Amino acid sequence: MKYQTQKIAYWYFLAAMILFAVQVTGGLIAGWIYVSPNFLSELLPFNIVRMLHTNSLIVWLLLGFFGAAYFLVPEEAEREIYSPKLAYLQLIILLLGTAGVVVTYVFNLFEGNWLLGKEGREFIEQPVWVKLGILVAALIFLFNITMTVLQGRKTAITNVLLLGLWGLSLLWLFAFYNPANLALDKMFWWYIVHLWVEGTWELVMASILAYLLLKLTGVDREIIEKWLYIIVATALFSGILGTGHHYYWIGLPGYWQWIGSVFSSLEVIPFFAMMSFSFVMVWKGKRDHPNKAALLWALGAATVAFFGAGVWGFLHTLHGVNYYTHGTQITAAHGHLAFYGAYVAVNLAIFTYAFPILTNRDPYNQVLNMVSFWLMTGGMAFMTFVLTFAGTVQTHMQRVLGENFMDIQEGLNLFYLMRWGSGLCVVVGAILFIYAQLAPRKEIIASGTTESEGA
Repeated sequence: MKYQTQKIAYWYFLAAMILFAVQVTGGLIAGWIYVSPNFLSELLPFNIVRMLHTNSLIVWLLLGFFGAAYFLVPEEAEREIYSPKLAYLQLIILLLGTAGVVVTYVFNLFEGNWLLGKEGREFIEQPVWVKLGILVAALIFLFNITMTVLQGRKTAITNVLLLGLWGLSLLWLFAFYNPANLALDKMFWWYIVHLWVEGTWELVMASILAYLLLKLTGVDREIIEKWLYIIVATALFSGILGTGHHYYWIGLPGYWQWIGSVFSSLEVIPFFAMMSFSFVMVWKGKRDHPNKAALLWALGAATVAFFGAGVWGFLHTLHGVNYYTHGTQITAAHGHLAFYGAYVAVNLAIFTYAFPILTNRDPYNQVLNMVSFWLMTGGMAFMTFVLTFAGTVQTHMQRVLGENFMDIQEGLNLFYLMRWGSGLCVVVGAILFIYAQLAPRKEIIASGTTESEGA
């Protein structure tokens, strides 16, 4: 490890993996409730389980992004992090907010209280005091990282990373604006949800991916930076107006149907560029890096993101198709594969690359790590196919033939059972991944005895 303050990333990554375990477990419980609707209905209702599942996903991904920044910025800027104390304070604020959210959701505390109680807006149900804490943590982070970069070397990777992180932090301000008009509310709500995952987060993903490929392949920085700027340009060009595909049916003017259809169709381009970029860099590279697992995750992230966010997003983004498929299980199929490929996998890639460096040992448990990749990726791919078929049946029966919603849901039970099985596969893979990262491995040494590498 070249810079001592890179150790900050270890604690962010550790906290992220704990929440990752919570998130996939919540998803497994939610999946079973689809199969058996009365499961835990008194103790842990579905709406609470779903909030825990989605909120923990967002928080652990953000922790991963912050940790990745604290890990790669010192190397890129060629200097230590501006203030390690502020970095740890930021982590404490985020963890306290997370704990407060969990307790508030599970025990339904302070119902109706504007400051302490949960709000009713999907994905941003956090109480106002937690939202304020997230804002303070984001401001601390931006100050810390920006000062580090300004006082050090500037690279395309740090420029794009900062642009993405500044963007997601500023867009968070819309979480505090909750207009009474529902159409207006949903319009600004998508400023957060869409412009995060199909805008600023794409920049963060691209910069982390570029850093990993720079380290793992040995390709010249100049080549990687040219690709990076192309990806950023296409992501912002398509992603900002691509928000219009969420405006079709919420009461906004009809021209958004055409703007949304055209520009969201173009959103497949940056993901195709990222996938092509990753494979071309590996092909051009001459370095035989020992951390094969990190390279697998990096290539897997780019590939699955292209199919999940690009192809599956395109399947129902045109307004003529979306009129029938909106809000069905096709949406769930796209959402699961897109989040997994674009953001889960890229976080797990940087974890896999960074942990051996942060713990001062060679890449370890790589076979187990790679097994976890195939378990999670295979499980998520099967889940996507199952939900796509379920959504197709649901669309025809419900939106075309007009049959009763609950009758259709009962008919989809076999699909939901298969979805739960694939979710179980993902959970097993996640457990194996965390074990491979944290557990020491016994190595055979020349004398024939064994020694255990410490964490």
